Amino acid sequence: MVQQIGSRREKGVIRSLDYWTIVLYIALLVFGWVSVCGASYDYGETDLFSLDTRSGMQIVWIGTSIVLGFVILMLDDRYLDMFAYIIFGFMLLLLFATIFNPHSIKGSRSWLVLGPLRLQPAEFAKFATALALAKFMSTYGYSIQKWKDFAFTLAIVLLPMLFIVLQRETGSALVYLSFFLMFYREGMPGSILFTGVAMVVYFVVGIRFADTMLLYTPTSVGKFVVLLLIQLFSCGLLYVYFTDKREAVRLILISIGVTLLSLLFALVIIPFDITYVGMLLCVLLVFYLLYRYLMTRFANYLWIATFALGSLLFFNVADYALNHVLEPHQRVRINVLLGLEEDLKGAGYNVHQSEIAIGSGGLEGKGFLNGTQTKLKYVPEQDTDFIFCTVGEEEGFVGSAGVLLLFLALILRLIHLSERQPRTFGRVYGYSVLSIFLFHVFINVGMVLGLTPVIGIPLPFFSYGGSSLWGFTFLLFIFLRIDASRNMVQR
Repeated sequence: MVQQIGSRREKGVIRSLDYWTIVLYIALLVFGWVSVCGASYDYGETDLFSLDTRSGMQIVWIGTSIVLGFVILMLDDRYLDMFAYIIFGFMLLLLFATIFNPHSIKGSRSWLVLGPLRLQPAEFAKFATALALAKFMSTYGYSIQKWKDFAFTLAIVLLPMLFIVLQRETGSALVYLSFFLMFYREGMPGSILFTGVAMVVYFVVGIRFADTMLLYTPTSVGKFVVLLLIQLFSCGLLYVYFTDKREAVRLILISIGVTLLSLLFALVIIPFDITYVGMLLCVLLVFYLLYRYLMTRFANYLWIATFALGSLLFFNVADYALNHVLEPHQRVRINVLLGLEEDLKGAGYNVHQSEIAIGSGGLEGKGFLNGTQTKLKYVPEQDTDFIFCTVGEEEGFVGSAGVLLLFLALILRLIHLSERQPRTFGRVYGYSVLSIFLFHVFINVGMVLGLTPVIGIPLPFFSYGGSSLWGFTFLLFIFLRIDASRNMVQR
C-alpha cells in the first residue's frame, strides 16, 4: 500500500514538472558550454572534449549538474521543509570554517581545496539561505510587518553575508541583497526598498559631482543636489503616506523657494557655499517631522524623520567610507565606473577590453572560435566573470540578444511558477530563486558592459566552474521539485 502511494506520488511529480523551465535550463547549459569553448580555446587545439581543456571539464560539470538535478527531483519535497534549518546551519558552519582556510586564491579565502577539487561554499549557501527563509516566513503567525519577525528574517540573510565578507569575497556577499526583492513581494514596506535606492542615488551623485562647482559659487554640485534630494524625497514620502497632501506640497514649495533664493543671493550679492543652507533646511525638516510626531503620534512622521536623518548621516559618511573604509582596488573600481578615473591599464582594463571584444562582434559576430580578443587572451577572466564578452564577440548582437531573451524567459517563467504556489513556503523560495538569478544576470552583464561595478560574480549556467553551476542547479531544481508537488498539497 505504501509502495503504491509512493509510486502514485512519483508519477504525479513527473506529470507536474514544469518542462518549459527544464528546456530553458538545458538551452542555457548548451549556450554556456559553447561560450566556454570560445573563451578557453587556444589556436591549434584539436579536441574540445578532452578533460585537459576547460571545455572538456565543463562537460563534466554540466553532466554532474544534470545528475544532481535528477536526484533532487526524485527527493520527497517534504524533506526540504523538514531539514531547511539543518541545511542552513550546516552551510553556516562551512562558511565559518572557510574563513580560516589557509588556501588563498586571488586574495580570497572563499574556496575549499580538497585535492584536485575546489569548492566555493558561498555558492551553495544561497539555496540554503533561501530554504531557511522559506521555512521561517511560512511559520504560523509570521508577518514581515512585525519588527521582531523582520529582524529574525534579516539575521538569516546577514549571517552568511558576514561570513562571506570575512572570506574577502565581497561580490558574493552582495548577492544576498537580492533577497530584499523577495521581502518586498512578501509585504515589506516599499519605503525600505526606496531607502536603499535613495542611498545608492546619494552615493553616486554625491561622489560623481563632488568636485564640480555650481555656476559661479563655491558650492559642490554633488552636495547641493544630494541635500535637495533628501528634502524632496522626505516630502515625497509625506505626500504618499498621508491623505492630506497640502502639508507635503507646502514643504516642497518652501524647500525649493529657499534654495532658489539662496542661489540667487550667492550669484548676485555675496558668493557663498549654498550647501550650508541645504544642511540647515534638512535639519529643520527633521525637527519639524519630530514635532509633528509628538503632536499627533502618527508613526509615519517618525519613520520619515528617521529616513531624513539617516540620509543626512549617510551623506556625511559616504565620502569617508569611499576613501578610508573600502580597499584601494575597490575604490579605484568605483571611481572608474563613475568616470572619475580612466586607468585603462589597471582597474579599468577588464571592462575596456570587454567592451572592445563585444563591439568587435558587430551584428552577427565573428563566428564560433573566431574571436580575436578572446583567443589572444586580452580579456582577463573571460571564461568566468567576463564570459558574456565571448558571446558578444563570437555571436554578435544577435547572439547576445538571444542569450538575454533566454534569461528573460527564465525570469518570467519563475515569476509564473512562484505566483501559482499554494503554500507560502514555495512562493517565498521561488521568489528567492528569481531574485538571485535576476541579480546575477543584471550585475554580470552590466559589469561586462561597463554599466555596473566589477564585483566578480558569475553568469548563471555560462561561467566556467563546478561550484557556480552546481549552486544554480540546486537553486532551480529544488524549486522545480517544490512546484511539482503543488497539486498534492493537503489544505
